[in-house]
Amino acid sequence: MAEDIKVIVFKLGSEEYGIEVDKVQTIERMMPITRVPKTYAFIKGVINLRGVVIPVIDLRGRFGIQEAEHTDQTRVIIVNVNEMEVGFIVDSANDVIDLNRESIDTPPEVVGGIKAKYLDGVAKIGEDRLLIMLNLSEVLNKNEIVQLESLEG
Repeated sequence: MAEDIKVIVFKLGSEEYGIEVDKVQTIERMMPITRVPKTYAFIKGVINLRGVVIPVIDLRGRFGIQEAEHTDQTRVIIVNVNEMEVGFIVDSANDVIDLNRESIDTPPEVVGGIKAKYLDGVAKIGEDRLLIMLNLSEVLNKNEIVQLESLEG
């Protein structure tokens, strides 16, 4: 029998995405970000979260989606990727759901303009809701991780 996993649901534009809860450290409101020169455009800089310096990435920029103004709903999801804490800026994060692994299908080549390598799969929830599951280790490739590690305090 396939296991259930808990998933944090967040939005970028009209699309819903999921990250497994056990990879998420915390979800924070938007906070001041210190810009760091000579980094990829989607790396917005670093935040100081309870004394820990954490690099922050705009997932819209990462996926080539038009960047949007931050609102009261904008959140920073702090995740653990390859032994490293990274913040992802998302439009909103407002749901935790249980998902059966069997409901996750292999992703098509492109979903909402995002290449399949960034995706773990697409989960069907009910009749008309799709949840795009992120592959966190691919969202950051090795070169970017090296650059982010140099930002950590």
